[in-house]
Amino acid sequence: MASSRTVLQVFEQYQKHRVAFVQTVAELATRPQNVDALQQAGVMALLRPLLLDNVPSIQQSAALALGRLANFSDDLAEAVVQNEILPQLVYSLSEQNRFYKKAAAFVLRAVAKHSPALAQAVVDSGALDSLVACLEEFEPGVKEAAAWALGYIAGHNAELAQTVVDAGAIGCLVLCVQEPELSLKRISASALADIAKHSPEQAQAVVDAGAVSYLAPLIVHPDSKLKRQVCACLGQIAKHSVDLAEVVVEAEIFPKIFLCLKDADQFVRKHAATVVREVAKHTPELAQLIVGNGGVGALVEYVSETEGNNRLPGIMALGYIAAFSETLSLAVISSKGLPALQHALESEGEDHLKSASVWSIGQIGRHSPEHAKAVADIGVLSTFMSCQIAPTSSDDLKTKCKRALKAIIAKLTHMQALNTLVQESAGVEHMGVLKVILLQVSKVLPNDPNGRSTFVSSGALAKVLSLPVEEDDEAKESINAISSSYPDEIVKYYSPGYSETLLKKLEVS
Repeated sequence: MASSRTVLQVFEQYQKHRVAFVQTVAELATRPQNVDALQQAGVMALLRPLLLDNVPSIQQSAALALGRLANFSDDLAEAVVQNEILPQLVYSLSEQNRFYKKAAAFVLRAVAKHSPALAQAVVDSGALDSLVACLEEFEPGVKEAAAWALGYIAGHNAELAQTVVDAGAIGCLVLCVQEPELSLKRISASALADIAKHSPEQAQAVVDAGAVSYLAPLIVHPDSKLKRQVCACLGQIAKHSVDLAEVVVEAEIFPKIFLCLKDADQFVRKHAATVVREVAKHTPELAQLIVGNGGVGALVEYVSETEGNNRLPGIMALGYIAAFSETLSLAVISSKGLPALQHALESEGEDHLKSASVWSIGQIGRHSPEHAKAVADIGVLSTFMSCQIAPTSSDDLKTKCKRALKAIIAKLTHMQALNTLVQESAGVEHMGVLKVILLQVSKVLPNDPNGRSTFVSSGALAKVLSLPVEEDDEAKESINAISSSYPDEIVKYYSPGYSETLLKKLEVS
């Protein structure tokens, strides 16, 4: 009897040491400074057999430790793959209890998140069917872990997202969105966004599963983290096509989503602005729907109150709305959209934000003389001129400034504004834009007597006549047309060298 107790004690000791080992490794793996030492000690090879241990708590701790290690870097995630640990995890997913399933799904997620190649390794191990089955489990924690892993796999590219679709995950994820647990709702919405973002077909698959009708009401949910994911998903669906954008709109997101533009959470605000942008860009009818529901005022307020990259979707949404028609552009002007966009242009340091602001202002001002004058009146065209020649400006910003200037100036009939532009651009570096300004002046000047007088008294005529242009240059034609609006005496008087000519006449006489 004593001998059998002695034998049992040996096994009990062995089990205690195994438990202590995996629990300690799992604890050590939470601190980044320990990871290299664990890897050098060969921890992967030691943890692998413990995944198949006959003691459930040891299996769970081993999986948890592996997940934490794989989560740390793609090298360690690669080591998990190379040690052939994934097939063991997948096998156990369908066999073990809910605690182990949660830990195993965590490992799969930790491996899949790093790169498309590692996510493909998870797919190749046969994990998708087991993960989708986990979405049907009773335990919310298991569903959550599986949804998270599926989201990371789908997020990399369209091919991996399609494997998730083909495994039948979408229907289960939509059911998970309807569950009462907040964290499960969040992660399921995020996974649906990761599937929908790649292509119209995958977004359509999400729509066909009825996701939008369950997601849309959640934009007024009190939980900010849930609203982030819901808005992100709706934006990823709406961006692909008119039909998909209309599905999102038909779920009655307007005007409720404009309240999200004032949410305390900055990410909710940004994702809500992104939804509005993705809807607005498709058709005049959808843009009009935003205007009709008071969306322009909300967007202008959003652009005025935010900064950095969070501003970008609001800036672009205003540009998309204004681009469609004079009426929609006027709605942006009347909602004080121009000062907000000007402030964004002048206060932001990043060139891509400046470029977006320039583009949107250009969309507002290109429709008619009234629109162009509204842009000129706030003095933003001078900023365009400066950005266009600044050595620190990116090529994209310079191009956007040049295009916007040309489009707005071509509609500008307000002589005072044109006068100011001539004064600011009479240099070789502005010659491309200056040709457009001179052409417009030559069209407007003959029909504006007061403008002709001001053009002379301000010194603009003298500047134009002193420009160094060749006879065959198209700018020369515009200068000649401008000169023809004045008597020869005035043209001669303001031409370069006229005073010297008079002095010579005096000397001769």
